[in-house]
Order: sequence, then structure tokens, then C-alpha cells
Amino acid sequence: MTDTTSNKMWGGRFAAGPDAIMEAINASIGFDKRMAAQDIAGSRAHAAMLAATGILSDKDAKDIREGLLTILSEIEEGRFTFSAALEDIHMNVESRLKELIGDAAGRLHTGRSRNDQVATDFKLWVRDQLDAAESGLLALIDALLGQAEAGADWVMPGFTHLQTAQPVTWGHHMMAYVEMFGRDLGRMRDARARMNESPLGAAALAGTSFPIDREMTAEALGFDRPAANSLDAVSDRDFALEFLGAASICAMHLSRFAEELVIWSSAQFRFVTLSDRFSTGSSIMPQKKNPDAAELIRAKVARIFGANTALMMVMKGLPLAYSKDMQEDKEQVFDAADNLMLALAAMEGMVRDMTANRTALAGAAGAGFSTATDLADWLVRVAGLPFRDAHHVTGSLVALAEKQGCDLPDLTLDQMKSAHADITDDVFGVLGVENSVNSRMSYGGTAPEQVRRQIARWKEILS
Repeated sequence: MTDTTSNKMWGGRFAAGPDAIMEAINASIGFDKRMAAQDIAGSRAHAAMLAATGILSDKDAKDIREGLLTILSEIEEGRFTFSAALEDIHMNVESRLKELIGDAAGRLHTGRSRNDQVATDFKLWVRDQLDAAESGLLALIDALLGQAEAGADWVMPGFTHLQTAQPVTWGHHMMAYVEMFGRDLGRMRDARARMNESPLGAAALAGTSFPIDREMTAEALGFDRPAANSLDAVSDRDFALEFLGAASICAMHLSRFAEELVIWSSAQFRFVTLSDRFSTGSSIMPQKKNPDAAELIRAKVARIFGANTALMMVMKGLPLAYSKDMQEDKEQVFDAADNLMLALAAMEGMVRDMTANRTALAGAAGAGFSTATDLADWLVRVAGLPFRDAHHVTGSLVALAEKQGCDLPDLTLDQMKSAHADITDDVFGVLGVENSVNSRMSYGGTAPEQVRRQIARWKEILS
């Protein structure tokens, strides 16, 4: 049986419509209907431009505008029937527009192609996601700043290799993530600025002979300028790849933080308590409170990075300009965007709700010989030892403390002097964790004063 709808869509090129398999592999309406609002916005801008340049009559432009608004309402209210036979969101909208206003609908496509239309729709959609990611990151950074400000002078252990290294402050640790997510914010903003060129009017690949005004449509859609090369405009998906690249790095940062929250909320650490809103219980063990939200955030990077790799593989072998392969550019981007926004929102909620256990943090801060470096620094400053010698002396005292079953501040002065005769009673002043963190006054250091300066700097940046 001939599919007359498809024949009309393909301009009579084929004698028979596609069979069910071809229709299934060719159709994208199942996922690209998410771009309905962007598609209609692009069509409204294009119609207004066609009227302004005299290519389209004012009456046709008015009918098209009103018809498109009707279709948008139908879609938003769930009254629109999407058809796989019409392939994609563009033809679904155009077909319905013809039902509403008649032959004038066919004039809407003057001076454009589905190639520049889909590139425009997709860019608008990705731009919206970059804006949403920016909002999510700003909210998360604000939550982290709140935690940092509350605990700017709370001591806790700093780790390398997940082994106790030196005491730091809670505020300093929170501000480390502010810096990380701040770079993510910068990447999202950079990507948005770079991608903000309009493909509309590039047509199939070579531009159009109609006297269109691409500056007008670019401005109407919030683009900075039209894309300068029609071949590149329809074949470019760098904007989606940049979004996925930035999303992948952001998801990796979220995963790192989630891993720390999983560790910190364990009974062995007890550094933080996560709220019931972001935890679950066990089906068999009543004492359990599982950090499921953090664990799920930790896993999201796999999906998001996978989407990045998938789109890179789709694009890597494509000659200019448009190939049908590029229909496979959207599903993974949609999925990655959904999961990134969900992970950002969940992490923000966890950070705002979590309670740091100051007592447990302080108790762990002094364990594991965390002030050994302070002892070595004191030997350099006061006793005049070269740092390598000071490192050796400190190592011997750590070994002695291990043998005695105590920490460095618990050694007697005589025991200290057994390692080096120039050690005096003053050394005990640097072995306390509070003294240790207060001494780290270098720019970007963990001293509470420095932490508060960084909090103020970030508040100024965000304002």
C-alpha cells in the first residue's frame, strides 16, 4: 500500500512509501519532539523574516504565526498527535500547520531546509541546557559557600592517597569544590558564548537564492550573529560535543564529591550526617541509613561520559555537509542533560541539608601524625636544619611514636631530643592541629583567615 503522506513529504521522488522497518529506523519523532518549542520558535522567527523581506505576504505570515501558536498550545497541553510516518518534529509541525491554515503552511519552508532547521532547533535546545546547568551550578556553589562559611575554622584531616596527611579546615575542603564547580561554570559559559551563532538560513548546505535576512532571524532567536559558512552551519555539532564535554567534567567532579560523602557518612568516619531526604533504609538491616543519592550521582558520570564518546564516534567520519547519521546526535545529549541536571539538583540538596560532625572531624584531625610536616617545618625554621634532614628527624620521631602507641604531641621533650638535641619545648606549640591550620597563611591555604578571604572573593564573583 502506498504511503501518500510520505510521498508528499519526499516530493514524489519514490513510487512507494517506506516499509515498517524503514519507517522505524528513519523516524526520530519519538525523541526529537522534545525540541517542539525550539522548532516553533525558529519557524516563527523565519516567517517574520520572510514577511519583512517581502518573500511572504503579511496575511500568510499572520496565519502562520497564529497557526504555530495553536500547535504550541496543543503540544504543551498534550493534545497533539505525533506521527512516526511524518518522521520528525519539523514535518509533524508543518503537517499540522497545513491542516490549520491550508496552503500558506507550505510557504513557511521557503529559504530554509530541514538541515538548517534541525541545527537551529538543536542549538536552541542545547543553549537552554547550558543555561540550566549554569543555574544548577550557581545553586550548588551557593550551598557550598554556606557550608564553608559555617565551618571556616573547623579542623579536619586532609588526605592524600586517602591517608591522613595534614590538618585542614572544613571550610577549606568545601572551598576546594567551589573552585572545581566554578571551573565547570566557566566551561558552560564559554561553550554558550562560542555556540551562539545561528544556522538558520544556511538551507540545505549552500545557502539560498532568496533575499533572506539572516541577521534578523539570528537576533530574534537570541543568537549573537549568523553562522558564517553554510556548509559548516548545517554539519556542525561541536556545540553538543562541548556541552557533553563540559557535562562530563562536571559529572566527574560531582562523582568525586559523592564518593567523599559516601565515605564521610559511614559509621567508620561519621564526618557528616546526610538528611533523610537524600538517604534510604535497608530492607533487612534496620540500623542502616544508606547514602543512595550520593551513590547514584557517583554513577551518573558513566552515562554522561558515554554520551560524549557516542556522539564523538557518530561525528568522527562524516564528510561535509549533512548525513543522516546526525539524527543519532540527540538521544544521548537529551539523556546526558537530564542526568546532569538531576545530579546537580541532588548534590545541591545534599550539601544544603548535610550536617558536619565537628567533634568527629576534630578528633580525626590530629590522628595519623597529621602534624608531622609542621614538626619538620619547625626544625627548618627554628633549628636551622635543611629540609631533607628535618624530614629524616621527623620520620624517626614518627617511628618512635608508633612504637610507643601514641601521637607526636604525646612524646616527651626528652624523647624528642633523642632524635635531635636542638629541639626545645617550643616545638609543642606547632604540634596542635589548631596551630597547624592557623599557620597555613599562604594564599589559598587552609588558615581560617584565608578561607574567609576566598569565601568573600567568591561572593563578589557571583554578585
